[in-house]
Amino acid sequence: MAETATPGNQVDIAEIRQVRAEAECLFTQAQVDAAIDEMAVAIRAKLAEKNPLVLAVLVGGMVPAGLLLPKLDFPLKVDYIHATRYRGETSGSELHWIKAPGDLTGREVLIIDDILDQGLTLAAIVEACYQRGAAKVWTAVLADKQVPRKGDLLHADFTGVTIPDRYVFGGGMDYKNYLRDAPGIFAVKGL
Repeated sequence: MAETATPGNQVDIAEIRQVRAEAECLFTQAQVDAAIDEMAVAIRAKLAEKNPLVLAVLVGGMVPAGLLLPKLDFPLKVDYIHATRYRGETSGSELHWIKAPGDLTGREVLIIDDILDQGLTLAAIVEACYQRGAAKVWTAVLADKQVPRKGDLLHADFTGVTIPDRYVFGGGMDYKNYLRDAPGIFAVKGL
């Protein structure tokens, strides 16, 4: 594979490899798996009798949802939504809907995402679910970043790990749309 950018890909692969090589491991895959197990226990305790609709937030929420769903052994439906503020960048901007939630009238909804950072994306998703008729919206994130937050969403209902205010990848979180699949959670050197 070439070590330079390819057509339609503005990221230099050598940069991705360097970021991965220099990153600091904050949580090993074993620690992430243990956190997912604990989240599953807490989610089962609250939602096992609710017949929830589980919405994975693409793209980052695919990994934690994929890890969590087999551990939620109770009746539920699964779908996805796709909302982003980052679009492959290392800082967010306005929310962009690629696939918004459908009609949620009377449903209990569990949103699964990779990270709770400033909370703007997750707050907008929760609000969109209520606007579409959800009876109750629950939130689950693999990582809760310790940053000051503005607005209504100051925490998630279910959290895997707490991370410092650093730019991280792995567990669904990305660096310029790469490294979501890293085995654990890693902090980017210098960010």
